[in-house]
Amino acid sequence: MGRGSFGSIFSGTRLTNGVPVAIKCVPRDRIHRWGELPNGARAPLEIVLLDKVSTGFCGMIQLLEWFELPSCFLLVLEHPERCQDLFHFIMARGFLPEEEARGLFRQVLEAVQHCSSCGVLHRDIKPGNILIDLATGQVKLIDFGCGTFVQDTVYTQFAGTPSYSPPEWTHLKCYHSKAAAIWSLGILLYQMVCGKHLFRRGQDIIWSQLKFPQRLSQECQDVISWCLSMHSLDRPSLEDLFYDPWLQDVHLP
Repeated sequence: MGRGSFGSIFSGTRLTNGVPVAIKCVPRDRIHRWGELPNGARAPLEIVLLDKVSTGFCGMIQLLEWFELPSCFLLVLEHPERCQDLFHFIMARGFLPEEEARGLFRQVLEAVQHCSSCGVLHRDIKPGNILIDLATGQVKLIDFGCGTFVQDTVYTQFAGTPSYSPPEWTHLKCYHSKAAAIWSLGILLYQMVCGKHLFRRGQDIIWSQLKFPQRLSQECQDVISWCLSMHSLDRPSLEDLFYDPWLQDVHLP
């Protein structure tokens, strides 16, 4: 189904109930970060983080089980029968109408809020890591290979996609979890409604000016501009976004 820097994804069927699943194979030599499960077992950090967020919340990909093999770890994940990642969902349409983007974006906010409540920071929020169940319209956040635990102090190591990194990382080589997540959400929303990535390289973050198509409402433009404030303290919190007028009265699946 796909291949990334941390492993390969295969489609499969769970023998116990015939349900389709995704199987992520992560070679042991690519695992550099480990953690501890509630039962005290040592496991790759991705498994530990997925175990924390896989609590039945519908906006999160569920870790069904995992296996340790001599050369790799296998993660068995839920996989809706009819689904598409948000990147290809946008590409197929050119861009998303504002009303559709608003409903999907709010679901992503719910997923990020759930991660935060579990003490988990995803660190790689982008269209390719958001799955849409085409039958229900339900969004699911996937791929915690870059994730870590939430901390109040600054992070001095970056993990994720460089073109989604906040300007404070480009300038100062450090960032706070909440402000960095909001920055990536701003880029995500821009991609949804404009159909293209705002920043291609880290240096573009310093010089680019926000440009919007005329069809976008001022309220939508304001949300994106707020999330992409150059100074981290000027960005909204998740709670601010939930109460923003543009995100009110959203119909969720």
